[in-house]
Amino acid sequence: MQIAHKETRQPSPREKASIQLTQEGKQLLDEGQTDNAIRLLEQAIGLNPSNGQSYYYLAQAWLEKGIFSEAKEFNNLAQIYLQDDKNWMIRVEQQADQI
Repeated sequence: MQIAHKETRQPSPREKASIQLTQEGKQLLDEGQTDNAIRLLEQAIGLNPSNGQSYYYLAQAWLEKGIFSEAKEFNNLAQIYLQDDKNWMIRVEQQADQI
């Protein structure tokens, strides 16, 4: 009897690049380089529009700049793309409370 193995899909090169840019954008945010972070995070979304973490960090960047309309828009997108991840949804909801 053979056991069926569920294959885990490998991310595409575009998805990998998007993940890398998102991590770099988060690092820039942590360093207070908000405008540079926004540029990288927008590039990450351009490569993979379903990368919910990019939207979360973009919302955070706009929140830090005090531009709440942009922060809310990106937080809403983060909610859509991260809704299946309980841990991320906690963060997204906490962020929404700050906006």
